[in-house]
Amino acid sequence: MARRDEIECWLTDMDGVLVHENQALPGAAELLQQWTDAGTPFLVLTNNSIFTPRDLSARLRASGLNVPEDRIWTSALATADFLKSQVSNGTAFVIGEVGITTALHEAGFIMTETNPDYVVVGETRNYSFEAITKAIRLILGGARFISTNPDATGPSKDGPMPATGAISALITKATGMEPYVVGKPNPMMFRSAMNKIGAHSENTGMIGDRMDTDIVAGIEAGLHTILVMTGISDAAEINRYPFRPDEIVAGVHELLSTDPIESDEI
Repeated sequence: MARRDEIECWLTDMDGVLVHENQALPGAAELLQQWTDAGTPFLVLTNNSIFTPRDLSARLRASGLNVPEDRIWTSALATADFLKSQVSNGTAFVIGEVGITTALHEAGFIMTETNPDYVVVGETRNYSFEAITKAIRLILGGARFISTNPDATGPSKDGPMPATGAISALITKATGMEPYVVGKPNPMMFRSAMNKIGAHSENTGMIGDRMDTDIVAGIEAGLHTILVMTGISDAAEINRYPFRPDEIVAGVHELLSTDPIESDEI
């Protein structure tokens, strides 16, 4: 396992690591600038499949973070990348927003309600009973069931709201079919991200704030894993799991040193 000073490429989660409620976290802007100045390949990852990379780049810019759209890798892009590798010029029925539909279009897919190769469920704020019913019938008719990410709930200013995993569970209950989930914690999302920037697991680091998605997927993908405590994890949360990140830091501001340092190996 590489030490931090041997890392040549970086993957980082977005929410809870670089931003929190549309506010940049301490050190985030400086770390991104440090990577950019050094020519270090990096990608900002998110399981959110609602937005396109262009949308997310603009949202991050409003938070004070400069992340070009080609430095953003979403579960929607990972899903489109995976499906393209499975079927060229395929067809899909999609429950989701512009993030997933754009990614699939750019991967050569055609959206259809007639005998599609895949039913793809992504994040949306506008689930319709009619669309869910159609998805169930298409899956029962032989379409393969894909989900962009497993998150059962998402945050909002008023509290948790149902997310992709909850809708997928509804479809699973009705069909008896489990979806293939492409986003974190599936390490495939990290592998496709590394392919995009020409990185190798031996010298790539992953920064995340969740043990159950970022860290476990990073470990399974063979990456150097760093857990930041600016998101949802606390000491009790960490101790619940049978695996450990390579490092635990208070936040990304602790990663700014350019000098090789001895990290707190666990």
